[in-house]
Amino acid sequence: MKVDLQEIIDHIEMQFEGTGAYVNLKTGEVLSISEDDLRDAEDMDEQEISELPDWRQVDMEIAIEFIEHEDDYAALPTEMDYNAYGMMERFIATLIDDKQSAILEDDIRGKGAFRRFKDKAADLGLLEAWYRYQGQCYREIAIEWCETKGITYKE
Repeated sequence: MKVDLQEIIDHIEMQFEGTGAYVNLKTGEVLSISEDDLRDAEDMDEQEISELPDWRQVDMEIAIEFIEHEDDYAALPTEMDYNAYGMMERFIATLIDDKQSAILEDDIRGKGAFRRFKDKAADLGLLEAWYRYQGQCYREIAIEWCETKGITYKE
């Protein structure tokens, strides 16, 4: 079984609070499940689930499968595991232009740092470079995670 590396990267990038991303270690499927879906799946009976809209039934089936076979899944890294703020700091350290570095360093201090950083990177013409750097970081995180878990991946 080989897991699609890009799928892992996409799920790591797209995670948000209240949702976990996982790899099924038996099938290689990569999926995201919300905490709300897990809670609902534990609280609903089959009759209640069958009365839900089709798309919601699919979410419940995925959540139930996860609950019943949780040992078959490995959680993907979250922002807490890879320090997204540090990613911005490391990007700034790669810049050759000291003025640009200083401007971005000032903008990542305090609340709202991520939004200010992206806005200022765009103003400085560095947004594409940031996205390339960030994409490479996510790729490295995904590869390291796969190797740590003994998961074979395909490019």
